[in-house]
Amino acid sequence: MSDRITIMLDGRPVEVDAGVLLIQAAQDAGTYIPRFCWHPRMNPVGMCRMCLVEVEGPGGTMLTTSCTVPVSEGMVVHTASETVKKAQEGVLEFLLINHPLDCPVCDRGGECPLQDQTMAFGPGESRYVEEKRHFEKPIPISDLVMLDRERCILCARCVRFSDDIAGDPLIEFLDRGNYTQVNTFADEPFASYFSGNTVQICPVGALTATPYRFRARPWDLEAVESVCAGCSVGCRVSVQSSQNEILRLLGVDVEATNHGWLCDKGRFGFQHLAAPDRLTTPLVRGEDGELHEASWSDALDRAARGLAAIVDSSGEGAVAGLGGSRSTNEEALAFERLMRHTIGTPHLDAAMGDALDARLLAAAPRRGLIGDLEQASTVLVWGPDLREELPVLYLRVRRAVAELGAGLVVVHPRASGLDTIADHVVRYRPGEGGALLARLAAGDGDLAEVRSALDDGPVVAIVGRTGLTEDGDLAGAVAGFAAELPDASVLAVSRRSNLYGAIDMGLAPGMGPGRVGEDPGRDADGIVEGLRDGSVKGLVLLGADPAGDHPSGTAGDALSRAEFVVSIDLFINDSNRGADVVLPAAGFAEVEGTMTNLEGRVQKVNRLVPAPGQARPANEILADLADRLGGKWESSTAESLASDIATLVPYADVSWEALDRGTGGDGILARGGDVVYSVPTVSTSVGNGMALHLGRVLYDRGTALMMDPSLAKLTQKPVLHLHPDDASSLGVAVGDQVRVSGSDGSAEVDAAVDPSLSPGVVYLPFNLGVSVGSDPSVTVEKVT
Repeated sequence: MSDRITIMLDGRPVEVDAGVLLIQAAQDAGTYIPRFCWHPRMNPVGMCRMCLVEVEGPGGTMLTTSCTVPVSEGMVVHTASETVKKAQEGVLEFLLINHPLDCPVCDRGGECPLQDQTMAFGPGESRYVEEKRHFEKPIPISDLVMLDRERCILCARCVRFSDDIAGDPLIEFLDRGNYTQVNTFADEPFASYFSGNTVQICPVGALTATPYRFRARPWDLEAVESVCAGCSVGCRVSVQSSQNEILRLLGVDVEATNHGWLCDKGRFGFQHLAAPDRLTTPLVRGEDGELHEASWSDALDRAARGLAAIVDSSGEGAVAGLGGSRSTNEEALAFERLMRHTIGTPHLDAAMGDALDARLLAAAPRRGLIGDLEQASTVLVWGPDLREELPVLYLRVRRAVAELGAGLVVVHPRASGLDTIADHVVRYRPGEGGALLARLAAGDGDLAEVRSALDDGPVVAIVGRTGLTEDGDLAGAVAGFAAELPDASVLAVSRRSNLYGAIDMGLAPGMGPGRVGEDPGRDADGIVEGLRDGSVKGLVLLGADPAGDHPSGTAGDALSRAEFVVSIDLFINDSNRGADVVLPAAGFAEVEGTMTNLEGRVQKVNRLVPAPGQARPANEILADLADRLGGKWESSTAESLASDIATLVPYADVSWEALDRGTGGDGILARGGDVVYSVPTVSTSVGNGMALHLGRVLYDRGTALMMDPSLAKLTQKPVLHLHPDDASSLGVAVGDQVRVSGSDGSAEVDAAVDPSLSPGVVYLPFNLGVSVGSDPSVTVEKVT
């Protein structure tokens, strides 16, 4: 706990934390000092001068910026003296000289700090009657952000966030004097994954988000706090709607997770909920082979008959379930009950063959917290490119390194977003990770310095699959190695938003609710193989698209061989286009429940808008289907399932009451259970061809993203990246067509040169419309 000191604030003694900035100390004591440039999550710069106060010192009383002065014992501060008021009036008068008076048409109107502080602290009238400065307005600086330079007050919040927090120095001050402006460079658009944060922290309407422009006024909005469903970090958000349509998401500052920041995929990835292709009625395949609208009763009856027929003819094990990692915990528990208890099959998996061992995710050795990064001396990242898969965790690592001074070791087959600030970057060929780990553990040769750096604790290790061709056991072996490092904590990461909660609810082979042992069943790979060889005949999909998401690239073909498929989803996709029954589900902000993030933190998700048409919460759909299959559940509502979770799962301290109104506003850590993770051994496996690194990107061609008009245009076409030496030996130039052939197909794509790859390694982004399978060995040839 920090030391406490006493200062005199406007004539009253106030006890504050030693060393904090005066502006923060005053705010904590209930005194608001106006500000524009200061932000609690960024380093102070004292640019706007709005936070001037008087501080008494040995040389007398002087005006100073409260955002740059730390408090000290006995400090005497005046925030409302006549001198301070006169200074604040002068600052505002200067700021308004060129600021347009267009509040009625400005998106920031009604929630604008400049507007509010002019009313509270301004002079009341302006002496300036000359023509104001003019710029072209607004100008698009990216596909998501518009810039109105006339409104800008040069507080540098956007510049500082982009440079210091996000590491994307793409927006900067240009020109000088009266013509100073914020802008991007001509050949570098504001192509940041975090651009939306600059809109939220802009204190005026200079930066606006294209999805929200002219959509609503703040007083028209309804809002609830919830959890972003974009990945497993569990960022806290404020979901805001008008007339039953979600219009925007804002980041909520939670110390444990996101510090108020969001990636653009999380911030703007809600428009698919209102997409015209959204499923609104049940669909049943008719005798003509086409899907037709049906009543809920008829659709559920058809689904129950089809599944029961397979169980009667081939046994319970002929039915399998995939999905649940994007559902709430309550929906996941309902799915587990339907599959394992009502139908009786052990074959169910929330992962799509792209995650780590469920036992590692649920019980990593010395499992850590995101907040451990704040005290870390060294950070080891041997896993996915965090910038692409877990963007806000990437920001937290950047903060630990760039601001707090931690050392950073990055191990990855190609350049990642963290390389520029890393102390040590280690490259390797996919398939050779086991051999590299053995060398690193021994401090062999050129890895001696890296091994020495990892002896500086506390160490936070972030481990996961660097790519989809990598042996999943490698991450387990890395976790076992990292757990032996000084004062280590381990974060085993996977991207799907509620995969950790789904595992806790029993959506993993061999694990039931509460991480207890169950009869072993097939995982996603085994289910796909079972569909292919006919041993699995029936399939229930809960928000899952294995045809697009399974790394093998053959899941679509396997699905086509199933005798009966039931899909519960928001859209028609490649996996349910051939299903026998498709049931429309409610989505994000249309259901209430809980989700569990990558550190085991349970948070509340809340309902704000109704689901379209006849779409229903998945737990209700699953309960009605179970009822038709002979399963009599005592509880099926989300709230009753939450009560069951508290007794079945090690979530004993978790309740909706605590999460909504109690001590769990920032989430409640829920850990424990009987599962024990055994660290595996990893062998080196290198094929005869070129080594394939198959990695995910933030903007892929997932169904929901492609239904989002703001994000769909950000997806890129697939490109094969080669080392310059390999490109030269193949006679391939940038932009040439190449054919890459793998275990489960081939594709013709454009070529690019990537010197960060090791010779003999190629990189292909996953889920961009082409697939060659997940075998680590491929062949590449130029298309003539």
